[in-house]
Amino acid sequence: MLCVRLAFAVALLVLQALAPTARAAPSQCPGLCHCHGDLQHVICDNVGLKKIPQVSETTRLLNLQRNPLGSLATASFADMKGLISLHLQHCKIQEVAGQAFKGLKKLIYLYLSDNEITAIRQGAFDDLGELTYLYLDGNRISGVTKGVFAPMINLFILQLNDNQIRELPTGVFAGAKDLRWLHLSGNEIAAVQPGSLDEVENLAILHLDRNKLSTYPLAAMSKLRVVEELTLSKNPLTFLPDNAFRSFGRYMEKLHLDNMGLQKFADGAFGGVTALKSLHLDNNKLKSLPSSLELSTITNLTLANNLWSCTCQLTNLRKWMDMSRQRPDAVCSSPSTQRGKQIRDSNVFSRCKGKTKRAKKGARH
Repeated sequence: MLCVRLAFAVALLVLQALAPTARAAPSQCPGLCHCHGDLQHVICDNVGLKKIPQVSETTRLLNLQRNPLGSLATASFADMKGLISLHLQHCKIQEVAGQAFKGLKKLIYLYLSDNEITAIRQGAFDDLGELTYLYLDGNRISGVTKGVFAPMINLFILQLNDNQIRELPTGVFAGAKDLRWLHLSGNEIAAVQPGSLDEVENLAILHLDRNKLSTYPLAAMSKLRVVEELTLSKNPLTFLPDNAFRSFGRYMEKLHLDNMGLQKFADGAFGGVTALKSLHLDNNKLKSLPSSLELSTITNLTLANNLWSCTCQLTNLRKWMDMSRQRPDAVCSSPSTQRGKQIRDSNVFSRCKGKTKRAKKGARH
């Protein structure tokens, strides 16, 4: 009987010892971390964690930056259902398992920048129906499969810049119909396949600079409707075709085409472009501008380091310079009599102005 009583007493002591720990774990700040607002903000920045700590369901922000986590297993955050913002930058993450974020149905901000991720597994973003901002920049992602973003029906900003993506395949952004900002700068994209942008026709900002596009992806781009800012700088594009921007031309305000080796525009390249305010054409091999380019709306124009041929083809540009407060650097390369002169200072256009005025006068009758 005494033995039974002793055994019962020992069991009771064990239960009493364990019970407070089980209750306290989600209501205490994890070791090495700093917590604020009754555990609503848990900050574990650069404290040497190798595993994801347990936090309360009341936690809204979890900052795990600069910890060597290595990988994210399935359901790594399953008990953190209240999270709204999750910071995982600089964590040496190489792999994100399928359903890694299972249970995070309230998550809005997800930061995975500056890791070592090479691929995104199908289902990795399941349950992230409320996610609005996704940062995957500065990784080693070489390709993105169709449907991987499909669960994120509220995605607004997607940063995939500075990875190793080689191609945008058809349907790659399926499901992300609310996407408005897409950053793809600094990849190795050589092809944007037809149909790759169909699901994100409402993009407002598209950055494709610092890639390997040698041909303008007209079929894919023509599905876009409301692009306000487009950057194509530092792609090896030498030619832009007719109607390159027509499908979104009445919305486009900023266009970056600098540092490309661009040699020529089709005469109708700017067809439908009516709201352009900022145009960057510096550091190319351009000799002239197409007649479809409407300069009257432009307030910021860069033209330096091109091969401008100062003939009557540039009359409209010279007129714009005469009326604009801006004084862009634009030097004539030809003809030889004008070489080295600024376009705004060249006298070669004086004979062109008269012709233009007479043509306009005749058009009134």
